[in-house]
This record gives sequence, structure tokens and C-alpha cells, in this order.
Amino acid sequence: MRNSTLCYLERDGQYLMLHRVKKKNDVNQDKWIGIGGKFEDGESPEDCLLREVREETGLTLISYRFRGVVTFLCPPWETEYMFLFTADDWTGALTDCDEGDLAWVDKSAVTSLPIWEGDKIFLRLLAEDAPFFSLKLVYEGNELCSAVLNGTEDVGP
Repeated sequence: MRNSTLCYLERDGQYLMLHRVKKKNDVNQDKWIGIGGKFEDGESPEDCLLREVREETGLTLISYRFRGVVTFLCPPWETEYMFLFTADDWTGALTDCDEGDLAWVDKSAVTSLPIWEGDKIFLRLLAEDAPFFSLKLVYEGNELCSAVLNGTEDVGP
């Protein structure tokens, strides 16, 4: 089992997105995703969030909100629990990222980019300002097979 964080930094109707084009053997190759990564030993979700945002963007978050937990199942990989955040205030200047190219993208345009199908579901929940949620996404390869919200509501694919 693996734990990770993902954060969507918000400003002026846009999200800061990472176009994953720089890492070799990247499961997210050519996809657009938020900012985040895997937990290090002993980290809380907040510790991981703050470290990953600082490492990938050069920014230090001041104001952020824990929005939900996304469970990913995609054999043969291990189950991943992703802690999803949004942020609306930070300090520092944006730097280059060694995992891809950072860009501010209009929220309305994000779902037309090459993103994971399940990301569209949690991006919709963020846009609706849904209360804290648990979303389970089941993939076979790149194909989303099942999406269950809060343990009961089938919301996809």
C-alpha cells in the first residue's frame, strides 16, 4: 500500500498543473496532474503536502484545505491512498520542476487536457465544493472501470 498527496493550487480561476514530461518510466507520462507525491517515512499528509509542493514548485503553502481521500486500484500495482488538497495562498516564487512543466490552466480547460479519467470526477467534486469525500477509482491499465463515491454512490466511469 502506498500513500500520496495531490494538491491543486488555485488563483484567479486557474489551477497550477504539472505536465509530466521529464521523468523516465513515469506512470503519469504526458498527463497533466496537480502537485504532489509519495509520503516519506514518518510524514503526515500535511507534512508530505508541504514538502512536495515546496520541492516541485518552490512555493510554501500558507492556506490549504484537505478535501478528500482517493483510493486507486490498478493491478498489478499496489493500492494507493491519495490525500487530496486545494490551496489558495502561498509564499515564494515559482521554480522549474524536474518532473515536468508547470503551467497555470483555466479550471474550465483542465478536463480537456490529457488527464486520468478518474481525475475528472474529483475535479468536479472540487468545483462543486463537495464536502469531504472518499472516492474509490478502479483502473485496468489506463481505463477507468469503476468509481464509487463515499462507499455507495456509483459515479463512473
